[in-house]
Amino acid sequence: MHLYDGANRNPGTSQTLVSKAVQGLWPVAVGSLSLRKSPCIREGCQLCESGQGHTSYALYGRKEGRRFAIYVPDDLADDLQRAIRNGRDLQTLMADAGRRYALALKNERRVRNRK
Repeated sequence: MHLYDGANRNPGTSQTLVSKAVQGLWPVAVGSLSLRKSPCIREGCQLCESGQGHTSYALYGRKEGRRFAIYVPDDLADDLQRAIRNGRDLQTLMADAGRRYALALKNERRVRNRK
């Protein structure tokens, strides 16, 4: 998802493009979703004793500089993966918007200084 359009060279147009692009990016999340395997706490668990273990999804991320992990039920994993993809698209969009906004401000200043 990129915002490049050579004809749009003012901050207002940039804002309009970003607003339209963001509308389709819900839900959003930042982090990573991992399928992990771990033993349980039950004595004599056949899955654990066989080495198969128990699988579950976890969302990993950072908050205030600290790493966190949240258990994610299997039936919610696809929805969360979509949110993470949308979050990455939003980060790309913000980087493109920053570049576009800086160029638009410079262009606006150049036009203003010509007068």
